[in-house]
Amino acid sequence: MEVLKFGGTSVGSADRIKTVGELIQGGERKIVVLSAMSGTTNSLVEIVNCLFEKKNDLSSQLIESLRGNYKQVIEQLFISKEILNAGKELIESHFDFLQTFTQDSFTIHEEKAILAQGKLISTALLHLHLKEIGVTSVLLPALQFMRIDKDLEPDHYYIKENLERLLAEHSEQKIFITQGFICRNNYGEIDNLKRGGSDYSASLIGVAAKVKEVQIWTDIDGMHNNDPRVVDKTRPIKKLSFEEAAELAYFGAKILHPSSILPAKTANIPVRLKSTLSPSSEGTLITEESSGIGIKAIAAKDGISAIKINSGRMLLAHGFLRKVFEIFELYKTSIDMITTSEVAVSVTIDDDSYLSEIQKELEKYGSVEVDTDQTIVCVVGDFIKKDKGIANKVFNALESVPIRMISYGGSNHNISLLVNRCDKELALQNLNSLFD
Repeated sequence: MEVLKFGGTSVGSADRIKTVGELIQGGERKIVVLSAMSGTTNSLVEIVNCLFEKKNDLSSQLIESLRGNYKQVIEQLFISKEILNAGKELIESHFDFLQTFTQDSFTIHEEKAILAQGKLISTALLHLHLKEIGVTSVLLPALQFMRIDKDLEPDHYYIKENLERLLAEHSEQKIFITQGFICRNNYGEIDNLKRGGSDYSASLIGVAAKVKEVQIWTDIDGMHNNDPRVVDKTRPIKKLSFEEAAELAYFGAKILHPSSILPAKTANIPVRLKSTLSPSSEGTLITEESSGIGIKAIAAKDGISAIKINSGRMLLAHGFLRKVFEIFELYKTSIDMITTSEVAVSVTIDDDSYLSEIQKELEKYGSVEVDTDQTIVCVVGDFIKKDKGIANKVFNALESVPIRMISYGGSNHNISLLVNRCDKELALQNLNSLFD
């Protein structure tokens, strides 16, 4: 069995849905995990925001606009009168449901139910399309087997037991369609996985079903060795280790969410990145094995803030770093990079929601400097201890780029450098020479 996950752009139009319908036929028994059609989740978030602000008339207008978009999709997707009518009933049902929130008082507990509608619609549309072309499939509601526990973490035992039960009820079927991202919480309410989205769902489902491979399908032919939006003639990487892929995903490679790597890595299930636009391309295969030493890829993560705490009291002060980290923990803000000296410590964060509060707390221990609009440039491969001279090559390539921070040695697969956002493109282009 395999898990195939398709993102929003892969089901973003009637033609794209038809393409997915072709790709999932034949071969292994498979579970197909879908995101919402591209643009839908953003529209639903806008609707939710209007409801929070009690702009119910505007929210109603947005719902009707989105309903109109879906009516066009089903007209293009379905041919037979029977399936077209079923599609119309499907759309009316979901959007009539959304309109009920504009007529009554809206609470935060109902937000997740609204955001779930996009995934529920996309999976139902694919299921109906397969029915119309004579391909049997089973619609497997994620809300019947995906659950998070009281700590908002996946309830692995519940997922495994219920997924196995549902699959056993359809033992003769080969294609199962389900939703990514959505689940129930330990109170039985509609919720979501928060981080990782549909990629995370695919990995969790793959582990629970003990599949031989998880495939992530997007409109990009694998993970590239640099950012194609900035650097010309990048190329997809054929093989990566779980550790290398996780570093790239965390530090800017948008094709894959870093959270989706861990479940597959723990169960040693290969993850393959493929493109719906060029399905014959190899893409990228991610396994526990490294594909050799040296630099594999470069990624960049924007929206970084650097915080430097200077303190004379830091010298030989027991517990100083613990006090600093406790402040970030208090505000639930993760740290990406850290460097220290005898009298100062510098860290970076990618969430500045509580930056002013954190700065105020840190000032109790010394002077604080904050630099915003920074970028982490991450050089990924298998090189620490093995490939001598890598650091020298990296720093030579960045000779003309001012570097704010360096993190090297914390991982065998990563050299991270902090630069000003305005220097990002130059840094990526200069580092690309390392692949020549």
